Amino acid sequence: MYFSGLLASFDMKKILLLSAIALSVSFSIWAQNQLTNELIWASGEFSSEAIDGLRSMKDGMHYSGLVSSDAFGTKIVRYHYENASDETTIATSLDVFGNTAAAIEDYEFSADEKKLLIQTGTESIYRYSFSANYYIYNTETKSTVPLADFKLGKQRLATFNPQGSMVAFMRDNNIFIYDLAKRTETQVTTDGEFNKIINGGTDWVYEEEFALVNGMAWSPSGDRLAYYKFNEASVREFSMDMFGELYPTQYRFKYPKAGETNSEVSIWVYEVVSKENKQVNVGSNKDQYIPRIKWTQDNSKLCVMRMNRHQSHLEFLMTDLAQKTPFVIETKVGYQEKAATYIDINDALTFLKDGSFIWMSEMDDYNHIYHMNADGTVRTQLTKGRFDVIDFYGYDEATQTAYFSCTAATMEILTNPKEDGRPMSKHIYCVQEGKKNLVYCPISVLPGTNDADFSIGYKYYIIHNSNANSPMTSTLYAQKGGKEVRVLVKNERLKSNLAKYSMVKKEFFVFTNSNGDVLNCWKMMPANMDPNKKYPVLVAIYGGPGSNTVADAWGGRNYLWYQLLCQQGYIVVSCDPRGTQYRGRAFKHSTYMNLGKNETEDFIDLAKHLGTWKNVDAGRIGIQGWSYGGYMTSLCMTKGADYYKAGMAVAPVTNWKYYDSIYTERFLRTPQENEGGYENNSPINFVKNMKGAYLLVHGSADDNVHYQNTMDMVTALVAANKQFDLFIYPNKNHGIYGGNTRLHLFTKMTNFLKENL
Repeated sequence: MYFSGLLASFDMKKILLLSAIALSVSFSIWAQNQLTNELIWASGEFSSEAIDGLRSMKDGMHYSGLVSSDAFGTKIVRYHYENASDETTIATSLDVFGNTAAAIEDYEFSADEKKLLIQTGTESIYRYSFSANYYIYNTETKSTVPLADFKLGKQRLATFNPQGSMVAFMRDNNIFIYDLAKRTETQVTTDGEFNKIINGGTDWVYEEEFALVNGMAWSPSGDRLAYYKFNEASVREFSMDMFGELYPTQYRFKYPKAGETNSEVSIWVYEVVSKENKQVNVGSNKDQYIPRIKWTQDNSKLCVMRMNRHQSHLEFLMTDLAQKTPFVIETKVGYQEKAATYIDINDALTFLKDGSFIWMSEMDDYNHIYHMNADGTVRTQLTKGRFDVIDFYGYDEATQTAYFSCTAATMEILTNPKEDGRPMSKHIYCVQEGKKNLVYCPISVLPGTNDADFSIGYKYYIIHNSNANSPMTSTLYAQKGGKEVRVLVKNERLKSNLAKYSMVKKEFFVFTNSNGDVLNCWKMMPANMDPNKKYPVLVAIYGGPGSNTVADAWGGRNYLWYQLLCQQGYIVVSCDPRGTQYRGRAFKHSTYMNLGKNETEDFIDLAKHLGTWKNVDAGRIGIQGWSYGGYMTSLCMTKGADYYKAGMAVAPVTNWKYYDSIYTERFLRTPQENEGGYENNSPINFVKNMKGAYLLVHGSADDNVHYQNTMDMVTALVAANKQFDLFIYPNKNHGIYGGNTRLHLFTKMTNFLKENL
């Protein structure tokens, strides 16, 4: 009664005025909670925290990290794992450089931790490689000396020998060794020359596809240096125009495309005392790969991994340097593995004191850890089951314990051979050998994705955990009892900023493709959906071999862009098709020799499936991807033209003949051997089918997926009289970043969706 009387006391104009004010305030609050591309890509609103430069120190009781400081530039700080108040500054920019302008960008301790190798002035070369200026800082005398004469150019790959008495580094494609006590520099090789001979480093394709950058390895005793020599003289050059000057310049580098000539790779050992270089006998076949080298613990043996060009036959060649030979070091096969398809290289190889070694392999159809005898036979299969091991963290010889991450979310999956792993998640375990039965112990089974940093000796560990809707936290634990010591990174600022905006949950679902395979997916739905309305969908994908987008892990700024699209009325979906990882060898290798075929069929099936959702407008489904995802987008816009209305392909492969030898041949073999596998799955050959709106984007200085792919796609589209949108970012590489570049790109893609979907 009182409320009715109150309303009656107002005249209609006042009621309308108050309603308008309330609506205006409500809209203002709503508008403030809306994401923008400027917020996501050009502000620090969503920057996350992490521990930079994390290193466990040799006592196993302390760790170090890099910290920014206004007063001291960058600091290297030592922390106690257990005692939070035990904190010591080891060195600062002011200590090392005499000023705070130069940053300590990375560092390495000598064996006694009394010296530091400091990296600054870093300049990127390709994805992983870089050059920099290095300094040696003595923590006792507080003195600094440059590693080399900087007038001769920046250095690469500088690293202490195990004793901390010498530093090997690379400059101008040659290897040098600096003696800290004598302060003298010795040149190990002299034949290095750009685009001809590389000593100590690796060529473009080894860096990109084997993730091998440092081609040098000190022996345990520090008196020998093993190194790679790449002869790339016969490899054809690829050139890129660089714009900005009156006359553009050209950058030329060696890039072996599928079926073309690769570098000839040899392995050498330099004897520091005698100053002799000896070549390791890796066989007479020059058309092969050497993806890794590694010393055994006894200092007399170097393991050289040899692989055929098809990447289906892996051998460990073992040297015996105790045998005195004048010029060539002989080898014999210590282990070998064969596959009908291909073998993935990993970094698990760990030699133990008795000559046995730890290795990861898919030999039983899932990726597992093995303890191998010195003769290459299996001593113990350390992990078993229908799950994939992801990371191998190390093996403690004292306790015979291996530490690893895998897709097993529960102990039941680890121990029950009929339980399947969960490829969206990642968890940390250890397994103890030497008893009647293998004993598993959970290290971190927190929901989501977990990564670990262990102390030397494995007494402590730091778990970095995130999930699909929450950013990373880093928590320190003691191994004994799994006790939480303290939280090191909470990302509270980021979480607080995220809470200001209207976020929706990323949710997981599955669907069954036409082949009968159950595929993992996620979806993000607009908030407050109208049950009577149908919504457009963006399928955001990658889809390449051994790479997943459907993960219970924080997605960073891409995740926030999907949130922006949800706020603007789009459903966003992603799917891992056949060929992706963490579901066993058969699933991952199902695309062999027909790369792109099964994946395209799966994305077409996904569009059909989405079209059955009651709130989806089946005529407004779009697709977007980068690199392999751009390739998939282009195939779906051509082969799947009836199902996808709009597509945005960023830096796509459009013809597999244009991509590099190691990656492409791993899945397709050479064009000469498998012409159909190349021609039948390259989108450049199917542009006549295109119906929808197509945005093609590339960086003109993309050293990875060459701009050539887009130029030939343009030629094919024009020949087929197909209209499309094209945007080129001058001088940008495969990542297309720097300055406002990402903001510009994602604004362009947002606008393209608004106009075409």
